Amino acid sequence: MITAVGFVSQCLEILLALAAAPLLTGWVNQCRAWLQNKSAPPLLQQYRMLHKLFHKESVLAEHATALFRLAPYIVFGCMTLACGIIPTLSTNLPLSPAADAIALVGLLALARVFISLAAMDIGTAFGTMGARREMLVGFLAEPALLMVLFSASLITQSTLLTSIVDTLVHRELAIYPSMAFAGVAFTMISLAENARIPVDNPATHLELTMIHEALLLEYSGRHLALMEWAASLKLFAYSCIGIAIFFPWGIADANHTFALLLSLPILAVKLAIGGALLALIEMSSAKMRIFRVPEFLTTAFLLAVIGMLVHFLLGA
Repeated sequence: MITAVGFVSQCLEILLALAAAPLLTGWVNQCRAWLQNKSAPPLLQQYRMLHKLFHKESVLAEHATALFRLAPYIVFGCMTLACGIIPTLSTNLPLSPAADAIALVGLLALARVFISLAAMDIGTAFGTMGARREMLVGFLAEPALLMVLFSASLITQSTLLTSIVDTLVHRELAIYPSMAFAGVAFTMISLAENARIPVDNPATHLELTMIHEALLLEYSGRHLALMEWAASLKLFAYSCIGIAIFFPWGIADANHTFALLLSLPILAVKLAIGGALLALIEMSSAKMRIFRVPEFLTTAFLLAVIGMLVHFLLGA
């Protein structure tokens, strides 16, 4: 039964994701610029870019099909729904019983399929190349992400993200070896899935190295705005997954309404620290060749599997 508090917390989480996702991207861009000793862009630059794109006309290729037009809306909807089932402020989420960790990975995979199909729909060389690379990354990253989520579910005996958070919050504070391996694997997966260095460079338009940007070359106007907004939502979703699994303290319990208000500044601090660490990792890494990406993601998969084996052997 959906309670009023649960409905409010669910709507608040979705609205927070839609509003804060571009801000998180802007914060990461600022930290990158500071670490490079450059003049940082304004923190609200992403909002200005989205506002500009939404007010521009969308230009479509002559042979674009309905799939090309619908893909931005489907991708944006998948990312919004993914953010809605991740407990960021409270564990009292009506969507949680209907969507566990496996469904979350499925939503991310569905968005990937549509953005790749849309890139190939026009028939350009760069779009097809980007789609093939995107599917390669997804083919390797999604099983690794599942292994990370299963490592957490073994401790909590549930694949529901809200149950995982509830269990981890009320356990004694300790370092679990299995979660340490899973944390390293999740960091590597997040870098690959969000087109960050060392797998991809979000600031480049060099044809032979770009992955994510190659998928968006034919989009403009509101369609491009939705795709860029969805990319920010994906970064926000992965950040919140990491917070929920590895740093769940501060997320409100289902029966504590007042704690919901306190969880908002705590989440802001966590995201700020996470964004700064992401920029630091990018600045201390070099862009690897595309042929080294399978090795990178295979290592992440093996670390996640080792985490599961450690749990079976040590029970921690």
